[in-house]
Amino acid sequence: MKSSTLTIRLGRDLERELDRACERTGRTRSDLARDALRRQLAVLRFERLRRKVLPLAEARGYLADEDVFRDVS
Repeated sequence: MKSSTLTIRLGRDLERELDRACERTGRTRSDLARDALRRQLAVLRFERLRRKVLPLAEARGYLADEDVFRDVS
């Protein structure tokens, strides 16, 4: 897999928080940044899919999580 470099600017507070997290976890800045980016991209994918299916679900009477749980339980 080809890799690339991403440069980002961090404010002082975020940089300190990142460095403390690195010390606590024993992970590198790059590891934590990659993990955070993966998680954020997953959230964005989920939100996009949810917006896409929400009208279909609502048309079938699924208005809340409880409606889904009721039918799959």
